[in-house]
Amino acid sequence: MRAIDVHVHPSTPEYVDDALGEFGPACEAYFHTRLPHHDVAQMAAVFRAADVLGVLFAWDAETNSGLPPVTNDFVAGCARTHPDAFVGFASVDPLKGDAAVVELERAVRDLGLRGLKLHPTAQGFRPDDRAVYPIYETADALGIPVTVHTGTTGLGAGMPGGGRLKLELSRPIHLDAVAADFPGLQLVMAHPAWPWQDEQLAVALHKPNTWIDLSGWSPRRFAPDLVRNIKGQLQDRVLFGTDYPFLSHEQWFTAWETLEVPEPVTEKVLLRNAQILLGL
Repeated sequence: MRAIDVHVHPSTPEYVDDALGEFGPACEAYFHTRLPHHDVAQMAAVFRAADVLGVLFAWDAETNSGLPPVTNDFVAGCARTHPDAFVGFASVDPLKGDAAVVELERAVRDLGLRGLKLHPTAQGFRPDDRAVYPIYETADALGIPVTVHTGTTGLGAGMPGGGRLKLELSRPIHLDAVAADFPGLQLVMAHPAWPWQDEQLAVALHKPNTWIDLSGWSPRRFAPDLVRNIKGQLQDRVLFGTDYPFLSHEQWFTAWETLEVPEPVTEKVLLRNAQILLGL
């Protein structure tokens, strides 16, 4: 395969219409795009055509947003039906307490999902809150990576009060304590974490169990320090991601070429690092 896209949302009604709800138009405006509406087979065909394996996320921000989740069962079904196109990651709502822990165990042990995605701003929690630690403990025991959104978000952008969503919850420095307290847990900081890019780089350089996924931004807009670390000290812990369906693969690949990253490093970023992280 050409690459592993470690940050993928469904382009189906379960996410684009239901889970995004009122936030959908704000996201389209933020990303200057129109979100596609696919069935599962059409979505899989997009990834086959790009020769990319997608890490497909479930989504549960129900308590904080009032919107329905993209269920773990749905994502597991996508990965089961189209294993050449998708690997599934679970979502649990940290505000659901013990039920979130039970659901994470079920999603991994029974459904075969390979990781966990969390979004502090959308889900309304701070990553280093001790109340969330049972989720990390469970993920650590299950041996799965945890991807955590960092930085700003298109969710709520331009809406009154930003859709009541709080950006500060997604500061990368909040993951520093988590990485310290769970040194065996692999933590992926999702997106170049503007406006806290330096915080994210500091955490990644200090904590070897942390990674950065490069999704949600065109590589043309990467900060110089991020590019320098991609080519240098962090080249083994940065991961290709698009934030599909908000960005397309070709958009990302075309912009990546402008960075003039050496081919051996490009191979790590697009494929090899994710293979190591996911055990593929």
